[in-house]
Order: sequence, then structure tokens, then C-alpha cells
Amino acid sequence: MSWFKRKDSNIQTDKKKDMPEGIWIKVPATGETIHKRELEENLWVDPASGYHFRIGSREYFSFLFDEGAFEELAADILPSDPLEFVDRKKYSDRLADTQKKTGLTDACRVGKGSLDKHEVVIACMDFAFIGGSMGSVVGERLSVAIDHARENKIPLIIISQSGGARMMESVLSLMQLAKTSSKLALLDKEKIPFISVITNPTTGGVTASYAMLGDFNIAEPGALIGFAGPRVIRQTIGRDLPEGFQTSEYLLEHGFLDFIVKRPKMKSKISRLLNILNSH
Repeated sequence: MSWFKRKDSNIQTDKKKDMPEGIWIKVPATGETIHKRELEENLWVDPASGYHFRIGSREYFSFLFDEGAFEELAADILPSDPLEFVDRKKYSDRLADTQKKTGLTDACRVGKGSLDKHEVVIACMDFAFIGGSMGSVVGERLSVAIDHARENKIPLIIISQSGGARMMESVLSLMQLAKTSSKLALLDKEKIPFISVITNPTTGGVTASYAMLGDFNIAEPGALIGFAGPRVIRQTIGRDLPEGFQTSEYLLEHGFLDFIVKRPKMKSKISRLLNILNSH
């Protein structure tokens, strides 16, 4: 069978081959394209530029837990709409639409398992769920993670990515800052390790609470980390901000972070830290 036919001086295929969507992905930092499979194999980090694409709990759990195996905790804690909040749409409708779109029930998942044979609890936020905003469910799931780590005397890892508190829950979301911070104080009192991994972006109340309370604060390269956004700060102080302001590199230079770690080396770095902590 011939797969080609000749028409005048041109050679044409019998069928037009369409390029499947999502196979080639544009790298924001360079404008170049990279094959999706190559990105996945490198944990969604562009090998050429080092640009870290945003990923969620599904991906972090897959490479931090040994063989990607874990038991999920607090999955039965689900969001509600106690204030019957409405902006452009009902909050209850927004929750239902986001759950359907993402396959997630809220902006945080908790798993327990092993990391390089260290028994750990990992809580990871998902920016895809209403900007990773921290509402009552996020606070309660984090509390379950902290309590489980404290009761079983195993290290806690929290991976942050968030736009801040969830405005649709008003003061109920703000209460989660105090709740999680006080829980972490109990963990610290019993000298149980807490490693905070800060990814792009981590802002607002999450930065103002648990994200910066780790025994070690680790960030991925190029992550936006801060409380208020650069535009708000610029308008408030009426002056231009330093170059690279609120990036993980800037925060490391000014003492807010302990390490910047590339994602492919994150698991081995956390494992080394746990080895150090366990030896004391």
C-alpha cells in the first residue's frame, strides 16, 4: 500500500495528520516549546531554562512518596457555604464547578506514607482550586495533618501555593491562620520536625502563617512569595520596588528562607534534612 501520492511536483500524504493538543508546551520564561513527555519526566521543570511549571498535589505526591504510594487523610472533610456568599456567582455553585473541573474537593490534600523510608505526613495545596485559597476545609485538613504528625511523632511537610485567605468565607477563613499556627506551636513544643516547602505563588495569609513557620523553609526557584502583591505595595509606599522583589532568590538573600531547591532534587534534600534531624 502506498502512503503517498504525487501531485504535480509536490508529494502529499493521503491523510492530514493533526497535532494532538497539549503535546507541545510553551515555556513562559523563554518562549520555546518543549514536549510534554520530556517535561513530565523532569517533574515539570524545563531542562534548558530551569523554569518550574506549577504542579499540584497529585504530582508532588507521585514523586515525594516512595513509589507514589500514600494513604489519604481528612478526605471526608468537605466544604460548605455557611455564609451563603454570592459575588459573580453563588459560592456553592463555584465550589461545585471547581470540584468538577479539577477532580479535587478543596485546595489541600493530606497523605501519610514514606519518603526515602522516613515515615512522614505531607499536606499539599492545589492552586487550581480557587487559587489555592485557604478556607475552613484547608485549615481543618492541615490541622488533621499536624495532629497526626504530633500523635505519631513523625515529621510534617507542608507544600504551599496559595493566593491567600478565601474571601467567600470571610472571617472563617482568617481564623485558619491562628488555628494552624497554634497547632504548629504544639508540634514544635514536642520537637517534631516541620519542613515548609514554598512554591509559586505563595501569598497572603498562608505566607503570614504556616508557610514561614518551618524548622526549615525551602522554596522552589523563581517562586513568588509575599504577603501583599507587588502592585499593592508599590501603590502603598509610592515607590518602585527592588528588582526581583518577592522572589524566592530575594527572600533567601534577606534571610527569610533556608534553601532554594530545584524540584528534581527536592526529595533527596528533604531526606537529608530528616536524616540530620533524626540524628539529634
